Amino acid sequence: MKFDILGTKLITQSDGTIGIEQHKLIYDNVSSELTYEDGTEIPVKLVRPSDQRDYSHHRVAPVITQQTPGVKSGKISTLKIQLGFSCNYSCNYCSQKFVERGDQTNVKLVEKFLSNIDTWLLQPPKRIEFWGGEPFVYWKLLKPLAESLRAKFPKTRFSVITNGSLLTYDINKWLEELGFSVAISHDGPGQHVRGPDPLKDPEQRAVILDLWNRLHDSGRLNFNSMINKHNLSRADIITYFDNIFNSPHTNYLIGEGGFISAYDTDSLENSSMSHKEYVEYRNRTLSEIQQLKITKFQIFYSRLNDWINSFANKRPLSILGQACAMDQQDFVTVDLRGNVITCQNTTAASTAPNGRSHMIGHVSNISNVKLTTSTSWMARPNCSSCPIVQACRGNCMYLEGENFATTCEAYYNDHIPFFAAAIELATGILPYEIHPHEGSLPPGREVLWTETTDTH
Repeated sequence: MKFDILGTKLITQSDGTIGIEQHKLIYDNVSSELTYEDGTEIPVKLVRPSDQRDYSHHRVAPVITQQTPGVKSGKISTLKIQLGFSCNYSCNYCSQKFVERGDQTNVKLVEKFLSNIDTWLLQPPKRIEFWGGEPFVYWKLLKPLAESLRAKFPKTRFSVITNGSLLTYDINKWLEELGFSVAISHDGPGQHVRGPDPLKDPEQRAVILDLWNRLHDSGRLNFNSMINKHNLSRADIITYFDNIFNSPHTNYLIGEGGFISAYDTDSLENSSMSHKEYVEYRNRTLSEIQQLKITKFQIFYSRLNDWINSFANKRPLSILGQACAMDQQDFVTVDLRGNVITCQNTTAASTAPNGRSHMIGHVSNISNVKLTTSTSWMARPNCSSCPIVQACRGNCMYLEGENFATTCEAYYNDHIPFFAAAIELATGILPYEIHPHEGSLPPGREVLWTETTDTH
């Protein structure tokens, strides 16, 4: 799909004053080509020479639906181990909040899991992620499991995401020694929306800062902050953490940073906004990008770099799967019973919105696993005609109905400022309207920075 991108460029006129030029660019989301109105190619410079890609021989991503399921392989690059959904918190918009729990886990399951692993894991994975609930609720399982896997896979990257409330000095030392990367889920000034705040407890804050001191220099600890309707400023989140570290000059990066998905009624409420509120959010985000106020968010670099590299390399849309990568053969989530499940936010006992079980197979027959719970962006009616599909990639692959529609709206408004900022970086032209060559975008999406009456 091709789009007309209307934009303005500031120029210095002959008399020294600043003028504004009007421009029209053409963007093709299928080939990621960005040209001037007359078809002249815009030379976009790569962020790094190492980002050069030749996509001529890349495989086309599979279209996964209930009728054309995805498959998994024993040659796993990322293995996600779901320990269970128990948690000592009950956060407001937790993506697991309304997921049906499975049976309780125990140490005997860990022993059986480890004794069978060579029968289905055909090579050392590049990465192993340990998931909860809250993973440290499962400390008696996590400790022997991770220690055994570390002895077996000394070069594999380990990671865990935690709310930070159950960390201890001994656990911190253990995480450091086993080479874990750790992310602490915390929304800064918006933490009250998510749930309890361990940084307000002096003793737990000291433990968390101890882990920070152990892992920060190696780049193995960050805080993960999410955006929702009650927590819309990434700059305010950075200010919060600057105060935690008592210095705006502390070097750190905040992970995650995107808008929450609408998995259930609570997250639906926290991600639903009016057109006016979304336009205000777009403007706020664009301003924070342009003024370099959010450079401590990893997403600042990853999204801008991804767009620039996409333009420069003319990345074909056909090679892109889902953003989460859980549609790929070599990304596999398992529980301790060996059940293969859709992703870490599902259980073998839960059911996808399309009516299929999230238990999609078992490791004992991994070649016969069928990913039937998901819908690729290629099979969604509006994704292919969206200007930001190269970045969004269909958001969550198993959402349906109102939850998917609400998430789609939130993701569009979250991504479009980065898309516009990347075009401005590449050309000096800041888009203000986007118009598809065929049909129209959903209401409220074509005009970027001002309200329109063409809304729902």
